[in-house]
Amino acid sequence: MASLTLKNMPDDLLEALRRAAVTDRRSVTQEIIYLCDTALRERGGRPGVRVSDSAARLAAWRELAGKWESDLDPAAEAESIVSQRTAGRDVNL
Repeated sequence: MASLTLKNMPDDLLEALRRAAVTDRRSVTQEIIYLCDTALRERGGRPGVRVSDSAARLAAWRELAGKWESDLDPAAEAESIVSQRTAGRDVNL
């Protein structure tokens, strides 16, 4: 992956990035990448679903609704899915 160096960043902006990174449990680098990605998606400059395109997202979910096919009743299907989930990773707060 490519690297990027930011120069002459205002101190208050860097501090705000650090606070946001802590809040979101990311490194400062990960936070900057996330914010850049989000901003570009909003402006249409990066492929993917735009945050502002909620109507299209809702339409896609509605189209999918009711199309799940299974021999199990809904409660058993839900239990099967939930039972296969992992506990996730350990987080040290």
